[in-house]
Amino acid sequence: MLTVALLLLSNIFMTFAWYGHLNFKSAPLWQVVLFSWGIAFFEYCLAVPANRFGSFQFTTAQLKIMQEVITLLVFSGFSIIFLKEQLKWNYIAAFVLVIGAVSLVFLDTKGSRHKEAANSTYTAETVIASDIRK
Repeated sequence: MLTVALLLLSNIFMTFAWYGHLNFKSAPLWQVVLFSWGIAFFEYCLAVPANRFGSFQFTTAQLKIMQEVITLLVFSGFSIIFLKEQLKWNYIAAFVLVIGAVSLVFLDTKGSRHKEAANSTYTAETVIASDIRK
């Protein structure tokens, strides 16, 4: 759940970095870029650990597709609440197709990454503990 929580938080930051400025179109572009870049820094501070910790449990394809679904969920909520846009039927249909892709990626839970992780002495917890000691 740590990976999902960090990906969710990182996507909230990134959505604001990429799209939050659209409500402030009178602001100069250079200011918008600098402000968005500052927000993106915090996104990276969450996304990098999410992917590192998640790599002990998920394949990179699973991490990526999970991140894309989280991005769509966050963006859908953001566009409705913050940008005041409507969610249309074709957006929902596209989201359903992405959910189909997710189920395909997670179908093979017995892949080589999972066997390696089961045989490895390293886990996300040991990496976190090691990083803390340093």
